[in-house]
Amino acid sequence: MMARALTARALMARALIGGCLLAILALWSDGATAQGTPSQDQNANTGNDLFRPPPNLFQMMYYYKTAPGSGSAPGSTRDVTTETLNLRMDHSLDLAPMWILALRADLPLLAKNPVSSSNPDGDYLSGIGDADIQALIVHNLDQRWTVGFGARLITPTGGDTFGSGKWQIMPGGGFRYALWEINSSSYFEPVVRYDVSFAGDPTRKNISNLQFAPTFNLGLPDHWFITFYPNPDIRINYGDPITGQTGRLFLPFDARIGRQLSKNVAMSFELEKCRDVIRTRGADHQGLPGL
Repeated sequence: MMARALTARALMARALIGGCLLAILALWSDGATAQGTPSQDQNANTGNDLFRPPPNLFQMMYYYKTAPGSGSAPGSTRDVTTETLNLRMDHSLDLAPMWILALRADLPLLAKNPVSSSNPDGDYLSGIGDADIQALIVHNLDQRWTVGFGARLITPTGGDTFGSGKWQIMPGGGFRYALWEINSSSYFEPVVRYDVSFAGDPTRKNISNLQFAPTFNLGLPDHWFITFYPNPDIRINYGDPITGQTGRLFLPFDARIGRQLSKNVAMSFELEKCRDVIRTRGADHQGLPGL
């Protein structure tokens, strides 16, 4: 178990070192550019703002999550810890005045300790999770209001241990309300989307759930920020039952804190607590995993 845990940490360390090298290159490039151009306010492009996307931004995001999992004995459950280093690239294109096409790609690197027939002791395992790509059409109504809609495609690159084993599509939309009363980097941004599987391993559970995110971002001095519910992780499950949870409504606590290092690089840490699941009438043993 110790050896596998060290292997998981080694994977995270290598990915972090590689990401840091990319960040250093981007910082150096930004520094050279800044010598000939006036500085700009970069707080508005920290990567969390779905409807105000930056032209180019590379992010390294670390997640620490606990969620119910299968226990080592029949009928028992055991918390599973998942550590994720997500490598994200954002790019946006101006389509017309007040219209933007926002593109995003994610590559998650995972370390987790699930209990299964192939891992009965719950040792730490490491690997690549399900990668995804996303396209979003954004329309700025004015300086305070913005709306957007689009879809995300998730590919089953994580295999049996680190992924769902399913191709998934997530259509969704939402709006942004700028909180100029606080500062230019603060906003309220509710988002709703529907996650449904349409192909993949027929032996894996089908996915069908409605997801919400009442995102609130607070801009802090010196390019720091804190975001509550940065991801649509409040979910209502309409698909197959999930082991270890007892209700359709999955209601975690989710917060992220980070800093924009340069115009094109940001780093953040996200903490999500997934222990509690709200029970609803007639929905015993229905729930969602802490994905």
